[in-house]
Amino acid sequence: MATKIGMMDAAYFVGRGEILAWINSTLQLSLPKVEAAAPGAVQCQLMDAAHPGVVPMHKVNFDAKNEYDMIQNYKVLQDVFNKLNIDKRIEVSKLVKGRPLDNLEFMQWMKRYCDSVNGGVLNSYNALERRNACKGGKEANKKMAPTQASSKSSTASPKADHSHNTRRNNGNPANGTQKPSKSASAAAGQAYDEKITELKLFVDSLEKERDFYFAKLRDIEILCQNPEIEHLSIVGAIQKILYAADDPSVFAEAQAMLSQQNQQPPPLSPIPETLEEQPKQDTQKRKSISTLEVDIAAHSTLSPRQRLSDVSDVYHCGSPLTNC
Repeated sequence: MATKIGMMDAAYFVGRGEILAWINSTLQLSLPKVEAAAPGAVQCQLMDAAHPGVVPMHKVNFDAKNEYDMIQNYKVLQDVFNKLNIDKRIEVSKLVKGRPLDNLEFMQWMKRYCDSVNGGVLNSYNALERRNACKGGKEANKKMAPTQASSKSSTASPKADHSHNTRRNNGNPANGTQKPSKSASAAAGQAYDEKITELKLFVDSLEKERDFYFAKLRDIEILCQNPEIEHLSIVGAIQKILYAADDPSVFAEAQAMLSQQNQQPPPLSPIPETLEEQPKQDTQKRKSISTLEVDIAAHSTLSPRQRLSDVSDVYHCGSPLTNC
């Protein structure tokens, strides 16, 4: 089963018309657009069609008008996902607002999942009967009854309607000119609605792309504020580009900062000089110690008469250590 599918999967390239036709044919509904499924009841019944008996249909509300009732439907759907071990995040805050792109993407995922269950074949699923157990399900079925009756009558006698319209047009040519104008206006209105929906989808995709890149830039900004790397020239160049206004010369200035840093010679380290001076100091210490040891050894070998002569020599030389 397709519990996880990537954004580049073929499921997300299915058009709105195909998704809408699949929903209406599966559940015997007549939704005018995909975002009409925003209350969440349609998704619950689609899961009931894929897994009969798993969804508690008595908790599903087909008459959900406010966000509170819609959220309750999505709670039921989330419980079903948890029961079936389906790892799918439901962005309830976006779906309940009726945003076209978010609802389209979720319904594309729903179709992909339902098609993966038993090959998408629904064995004798009675959508009307199952919907009667829901809150507002009977009212939804009543709304469907006139639509289905009108569709059947329109397909049953197209020739009779055509001959009847022909007779009326022959009898009153003025009516014949008015009807095409009404049909033309209705077609124009439908075209405008489709154009508006297309523009809404485009705007939603742009907002989603904007939020994605803004989050990336924010992560870069936080990384550049790290005390361990904020003193680096590359970090300064990145911050210069991030915080700059609409100035085309900023990128060139950032490159100049990096080139200047590369041209500067590295500072000399005092460590080698210290290492060279240290052996010299050690050698001098060794020499002074060895001289002292030799003097002590020589003095110890002198006889007492020689020591007295040395003292007399010091006395007669006028040493400041003796009082004359």
